[in-house]
Amino acid sequence: MSAEHEPGRTGRLIKAPENFIDAAGVRQVFAEAKASRRGFLRQAFTAAAAAGAAPLVLAQSKPAGEGDPNILELPEHSKGLGQPVVTDGYGKPSKYESNVQRRQSPGLTQTAQASVSFAPLQSLFGIVTPSGLHFERHHQGWWDIDPSKHRLMINGSDAKLLKQALVFTMDELMRLPSVSRFHFIECGANTGMEWGNVAVPTVQYSHGMLSCSEFTGVPLRVLLDMAGVDYKRARYVLAEGADGSSMSRTIPMEMVESGEVLVAYGQNGEMLRPENGYPLRLVVPGVQGVSWVKYLRRIEVGDQPWATKDEAIHYMDLMPGGQHRQYTSIQECKSVVTTPSGGQVLLDKGFYNISGLAWSGRGKVRKVDVSVDGGRNWRTARLEGQVMSKCLTRFNIDWTWDGQPALIQSRATDDTGFVQPSYRLLREVRGSRSIYHNNAIQTWLVQADGEVRNVQLG
Repeated sequence: MSAEHEPGRTGRLIKAPENFIDAAGVRQVFAEAKASRRGFLRQAFTAAAAAGAAPLVLAQSKPAGEGDPNILELPEHSKGLGQPVVTDGYGKPSKYESNVQRRQSPGLTQTAQASVSFAPLQSLFGIVTPSGLHFERHHQGWWDIDPSKHRLMINGSDAKLLKQALVFTMDELMRLPSVSRFHFIECGANTGMEWGNVAVPTVQYSHGMLSCSEFTGVPLRVLLDMAGVDYKRARYVLAEGADGSSMSRTIPMEMVESGEVLVAYGQNGEMLRPENGYPLRLVVPGVQGVSWVKYLRRIEVGDQPWATKDEAIHYMDLMPGGQHRQYTSIQECKSVVTTPSGGQVLLDKGFYNISGLAWSGRGKVRKVDVSVDGGRNWRTARLEGQVMSKCLTRFNIDWTWDGQPALIQSRATDDTGFVQPSYRLLREVRGSRSIYHNNAIQTWLVQADGEVRNVQLG
């Protein structure tokens, strides 16, 4: 799909309970914004011409000297001794940031051991997700495994596929040459609730099964080389986890041969957290999170896919004709605005920084376009920092809000030329009964009172 094929019209609005405006409402948003924007921009240009290159002024900022007690009165922390070094040895966030946490969705099936928690994307900066805020997805709960007793086996479904089976201890793995790389991990069901026309209230719930970390470990290719794998015959590997579900996933050998697939023990400069697979997990860049098998205990090489229970029953795409797509693991190009986003409130009109995240399972993000009128007009955002392959990319763009309703969207393009589709285009190909791999353009409605809501535009 190329940029020329992306329609300039908004299409029809898809109903979402409690977060729904009809087509007439969308037209009203455009009409009010258009009428008000002319006058607002005319005033802004007139003021700018009179003032020259004036500095940015926020609507809520106050001139100095108005008697702010937070300036005039010396606070306690400036008059006394502070706290000693952390006594329990591990640092924690400020108590004033206690609201920034992973959260469960009340809309999902509740079990004794909750299986999903969502990362608070709206509260994060840059591209790295702190380990304690990384999203979780468990199939049989999480375990804190004794690393001294954990083992990793390399074996083959046929003796001809490798010279020797191997078993590694954690100490042996950590003696091998290691690499550290930044990659995103996204659950295949991320944004899945939106497939069913349910617009959840915040970006944490709509896109929060997404995180990005620096992972450290040994390339799986190194271990297979040590086992003497015959790469002409062995074209797949099966990764198996040590949790109660024995999660098992087929990985094409070409991904392993590239050197990208890691047997990882480190995350963000420290050992993996238990909920993230401690002491060992697979890292498969660009591929849905279920293939990043946690508590990794075995790698089997084979000459064909295994079609395990988690590949033949779950994590398949239901297509419009009734067929299922199997082994659709790549996470396609996608983006989302995280600020402003659902549940937030703009306090006053004036300057704002629109910020968000973009990613692609096929390579690097090439550009991100942002619209504030529901896709009628687009501007190219700034890509911040180093743009890395199969990694989150932070984008920012300046916006002056005129106080009228706005429809904010982002649209990413990766270095293969793939353009993030609208819901209308995605549903034309994939139908409306799917769960997985929803990479459609997300829309946030900024109301005249500043409240931001989740809506869907076709």
